[in-house]
Amino acid sequence: MKSSLSLSVSSSAPPVSLSLAQAQRLHLAAQGVLNKPKARACKDDVVATVARMRLLQIDSIHVVARSPYLVLHSRIGDYDPQWLEDVLDTGRIAESWAHEACFVPAADLPLHQAWRRQRAMHWAYKHADRMHREHRDGMDALLARIRDNGAARAADFESETRSAGGWWSWKPEKRWLEAWFALGELMVTRRERFQRVYDLADRVLAKLDPPMDRALLELDSDALRRRFILDSVRALGIAQVRWIADYYRLKPAVTDKELAPLVAEGELLVVQVADWSVPAYVHRDHADWLAQAASGQLRATHTTLLSPFDPVVWDRARAQVLFGFEYTIECYVPAPKRKYGYYVLPILHRGRLVGRLDAKAHRREGVFEVKVLYLEPEVEATPRLLGDIADAIRASAQWHGTPKVKLARSRPAPVAASLRALLR
Repeated sequence: MKSSLSLSVSSSAPPVSLSLAQAQRLHLAAQGVLNKPKARACKDDVVATVARMRLLQIDSIHVVARSPYLVLHSRIGDYDPQWLEDVLDTGRIAESWAHEACFVPAADLPLHQAWRRQRAMHWAYKHADRMHREHRDGMDALLARIRDNGAARAADFESETRSAGGWWSWKPEKRWLEAWFALGELMVTRRERFQRVYDLADRVLAKLDPPMDRALLELDSDALRRRFILDSVRALGIAQVRWIADYYRLKPAVTDKELAPLVAEGELLVVQVADWSVPAYVHRDHADWLAQAASGQLRATHTTLLSPFDPVVWDRARAQVLFGFEYTIECYVPAPKRKYGYYVLPILHRGRLVGRLDAKAHRREGVFEVKVLYLEPEVEATPRLLGDIADAIRASAQWHGTPKVKLARSRPAPVAASLRALLR
């Protein structure tokens, strides 16, 4: 996005000052959820959105659409979920460990492969290494089968009785496939109904589009860390230093001292946000957006439902500071201790996180159930806000293939009746 305004990138220039609302809009602009989609989505938009965020976290919970599909819908509107699997199959994106298990741009894959040695203490790698030590014969035989017979799914192997859940309770072949994936010998070549299809890494790498830049594999840890720091700040739009490491799970934590050379080189701009006692950082690529935000020209028009694993909300501390929004992913919380529900979708409305709803898509019945909708205590239920929320719920329900919306209750209670009338 271009602006007629400009900002100096000189390290000696005084910091630009933003209000909190302006900082919020800059973050949402970088994440692609500031404004409504301007055109009908196409397959290229899936690739562009993953590239913009730098990663798209994978999660398999499907009480509504699985998280990666929902994250895309919030940014590009109606689209065919098959497109995500298509661009994986054609090598335009790839699966890798990043924030967690993620889709990443094909061009970034060598960075993640080179960084693998820095992730030795991640639980996936520790389990994989232990698995290979304890089940070497079985794992080697499985790898040989894929080498000789081609790609395979976990479902292609005979099922065994499984225990109550968890990575270590899968049937052996599933665990071995995941272990080889973590160790880099196998990659995900495609997905079929969201099930991973594994193949030899060399065969998957051969179809990457763009092709693998092997020079990136030779970057040392300092160069890789620098790249991930810059990509994190670019993806976040604006960031306090304590938020940066989480985006790619960097260790140790990033410090202001570590960022000082990047500021001196003009790679990062220092910004002062009202009522923040620490500086914020903006990537130089977003200088035009920063100028627009500072002059009040960056406007928020989008209302949408967010995934619990959306980058906007996955860092709870960041969501609290940036939006005043206290959020916990409660599907991992025992039912009696849940405050809002199992799979709660934050509601983004014109630059603010104004509420959340506990939803379930009943696909067979064509019903999108909203068990409870909560507005934040300070949010006024104006006609425009309720109309925008009703439109966002209806759009999500239609895209899910569950066009009939049922809203059980709300907090505050009178909101439910108004929304039901708007949803008819």
